Amino acid sequence: MLLKRRKPAPVVSAELAHERLVSLINSMADGVIAVDKQVNVVLYNGAALNILDRNDPIEQKPFQDVFKPLGKDDKPVDVTSFVQSATVPTANRDFKLKYADGSTINLYTSIAPVRLGYGEQGQQGYVILLRDISREKSLEEERDEFISVVSHELRTPIAITEGNIGNAEFIVEKTGDMEKVKQALHEAHNQTLFLAGLVNDLAMLSRAERGVTPVDVGAIDIPELFEELVHNYTEQASSKGLKLVSALDTSQHLKLVSSKLYVREVLQNFITNSIKYTETGSVTLKAEDIPDGVRFAVSDTGIGISKPDQQKVFQKFFRSGDFRTTKASGTGLGLYVTAKLARMLGAHIALDSELNKGSTFAINIPNMPMPKEQPGANAKATPADGPSPA
Repeated sequence: MLLKRRKPAPVVSAELAHERLVSLINSMADGVIAVDKQVNVVLYNGAALNILDRNDPIEQKPFQDVFKPLGKDDKPVDVTSFVQSATVPTANRDFKLKYADGSTINLYTSIAPVRLGYGEQGQQGYVILLRDISREKSLEEERDEFISVVSHELRTPIAITEGNIGNAEFIVEKTGDMEKVKQALHEAHNQTLFLAGLVNDLAMLSRAERGVTPVDVGAIDIPELFEELVHNYTEQASSKGLKLVSALDTSQHLKLVSSKLYVREVLQNFITNSIKYTETGSVTLKAEDIPDGVRFAVSDTGIGISKPDQQKVFQKFFRSGDFRTTKASGTGLGLYVTAKLARMLGAHIALDSELNKGSTFAINIPNMPMPKEQPGANAKATPADGPSPA
């Protein structure tokens, strides 16, 4: 059997190999910088310049002059010592890079000792990989905060519920005082309702975040909706000695073409928020026609919201530091979910509040296009009453 001799591999010149390496590095999405043993820049790609926010050549410059990260304690890092201490491939996720405009990004930094060249002539050095992980860091922080907030909010009502049910069992067994049993069970029931509300908020938040909540558009009868809301929340308001009032002008039979599910959820969040942070007085529901839509408002005589806090109330997990706010249970999700739903409705939210005088949450909701009638349907959808689009 004859064996075929393999053809020798073509000899690649150092110059061609260098060009191939540069092309490969420039095709990478991550920033790549090669430095020599003295930590001076030898090679880099365009992505590295983007991350460093530079447009000038950095070759032969000391790496510490072009890369000035902050460490976990927000203090400058000695880059030269950090690179030279890497005797094996090393990665770091705690560096931050601050730009001239004041913005900051989080960085994944990987350092690998290498030989920069071929054969015995190749000098030693390091390859540094830079990647912007600001979004990943933000998601990690949100996840950790979410777990912390939810576990805290779950712990209290579960403990209270367990304690009251235990007390009820003890009272039945020892004294048979049914009045005290009813009080304990009533408190346990209230805490269970709070847990149910929390779960509903989390479920709505999950659907809104993923954008999978369907928008079922139809004509909404505003007086009917207000009657339903007042009926559902009068008991909750009365338990605090508050009045829940509908100040709707019944002579105008307002209608809106939108998602009743979303509109009701938004108004429910406004109402429950007002009841929670109002000690005396009332909570009032209003609605009026606006060009091509309806303006809803929920006003209260509560503790009000400070000017700095008004900029943050729609942020996820935000809760004011006011002691009157912190003593009331809550996750800081209700208004965040409301803002999400408002965007899905194409609506605009406005807040008017003054400390110790109350707050008014208002939302302008435009009419949505009525879905086309399916073939074979008998009934025709009626557009909302009110002024024609401007």
